[in-house]
Amino acid sequence: MNPSVQDLRIKGIPASAGVAHGRAVLLVQNELDIPESEIDESDFPAEIERFERALLDTRAQISKIRNEVAEKLGEDEANIFDAHLLVIEDKALIDETIREMETSRRNIVHAFHVVSGRYIDAFARIDDEYLRERATDIRDVSRRLLQNLMGIDSHGMSRNVGSGILVCHDISPSETASLEEGNVQAIVTDVGSRTSHAVIMARSIEVPAVVGLRNFSKRVRAGDRLLVDGYEGVVIVNPSQETLQLYGQIEEQKERLKDRLLSVRDLPAVTRNGRSIPIRANVESADNLEQLMASGAQGVGLFRTEYLYMANVRFPAEEEQFQVYRKVAETMAPDPVVIRTIDLGADKMDRQSPYHDNEANPFLGFRAIRFCLEFPEIFKDQLRAILRASHYGKIRMMYPMISGVDELSRANELLQEVREEFDGEGIPYDKELPVGCMIEVPSAVLCAEALAKESDFFSIGTNDLIQYLLAIDRLNDRIAHLYEPTHPAVLKTIQMVVDAAHSQGIPVGVCGEMAGDPIYLPLLLGLGVDEISVGASALAVSKYLIRKVDDSELEDLVKESFEAGDAKKIFKLAEAFFRHHVLEDVDREEDPE
Repeated sequence: MNPSVQDLRIKGIPASAGVAHGRAVLLVQNELDIPESEIDESDFPAEIERFERALLDTRAQISKIRNEVAEKLGEDEANIFDAHLLVIEDKALIDETIREMETSRRNIVHAFHVVSGRYIDAFARIDDEYLRERATDIRDVSRRLLQNLMGIDSHGMSRNVGSGILVCHDISPSETASLEEGNVQAIVTDVGSRTSHAVIMARSIEVPAVVGLRNFSKRVRAGDRLLVDGYEGVVIVNPSQETLQLYGQIEEQKERLKDRLLSVRDLPAVTRNGRSIPIRANVESADNLEQLMASGAQGVGLFRTEYLYMANVRFPAEEEQFQVYRKVAETMAPDPVVIRTIDLGADKMDRQSPYHDNEANPFLGFRAIRFCLEFPEIFKDQLRAILRASHYGKIRMMYPMISGVDELSRANELLQEVREEFDGEGIPYDKELPVGCMIEVPSAVLCAEALAKESDFFSIGTNDLIQYLLAIDRLNDRIAHLYEPTHPAVLKTIQMVVDAAHSQGIPVGVCGEMAGDPIYLPLLLGLGVDEISVGASALAVSKYLIRKVDDSELEDLVKESFEAGDAKKIFKLAEAFFRHHVLEDVDREEDPE
């Protein structure tokens, strides 16, 4: 970039907190040149042996990285590489590669490249951010295996990458793990999200990171001076001296804020006028629950069950699911655990599954409750597992993608069948198990009052609701900027849901990304939302904010927002509210009590 231009600000996604200043170090990640050759049937055994040897070598390399990470950072961070080992041991992936070789009569390297590419593409198209980021894990493992098949050094990034701000298109967990301690001051990437395993690694080694900067790695030059703000997700090219001084003060402010957030971790989430707002956590698996409890979460507000169904071609048996749900319920007791029944569709299903169906638009297709009602025996296995686990903790259950009363009634009829079976068999379960539905389809909003009469609670899934409401594909870079949580239509929609639920005496929670962003949280609370469920990293700041506000302020913010009538104006109002009650509050040095 032009060195004469100062303070050029590029906005991305804040991924790992902190501020760093240094020279840009570019990491060029060349695509592998995959050889393709025709082979005879007589070559199959040798190619398969070559494949199996590469699998063993790759497994050994990943295990070595895992052990090094466990020694340096601990088991929680090392568990990331357990997911990589599962990819290597995935029988469906291995069998499909061999079938591809035999069918196409092309060498095993090319066959694996084709098959792994299908898996990567399938995960990259998933709307769920956490699951979509698993494409990066598969890409990382696939590249390592391909390098082993081709006899290329697969030790990943050089540990001598150079001191400075690392700039690249993307970075894998194994590359992050191989960074020389103290060498890299910050990480900046074109793609990625807060939930990527590489970002989790960056947070663990306390390296600031900003991701999602699109083509930044092609615009910046090696040696450019960069200032990376991992708090706000901003990279400043050629910062002025005044900007550097300002950010020095901001870094001090953020450190004080971090101490403040820790000070309220174990305090109740109650507004100044005494309104309690439970803050629960979104959870993708039964791992690391003890760490979650220590973070101050008041239970689990969204337990995603899809990962149990995505690991293999075979769907999990009732007993297998029961053991997972029971573990979560017992660990989190006496706090509640809200289990979402499977939100499974073509975008999340194994291609070899007999239930997989190629669809032009899986987000509007055969998924979630539609799939469950079409295959009631699969659904009843999950219902049985959840009901059995409810005997061991405080479980709540909710159905995803409910579009109307008919779907809710049919799902509840199947649940009633299971209850009657349990009563006949003498199997214990929570007979008062709360059952709710997610509001994430516009039609559910319009019949929310009728749904509320048949539900014990609502949970608003803002990710899908906003996407469907505004007709915005968040994965489409050309229109993703139109995905605006502060759009007046979004706020009015949430208000409609809250009013309908409260008219029938049931509570409303929000478990989408909107709840996890503290800038939007005051709007949700002012609209009357009763509880929130967020990612672990948002727990502390959410609680701090709740304890600093009262309902009259929140209601005034919502009223002013509706009067503004413009998404960008509303965002500025919400941002100013957050800054006043959180960032500026740190400088006032008030007691968090």
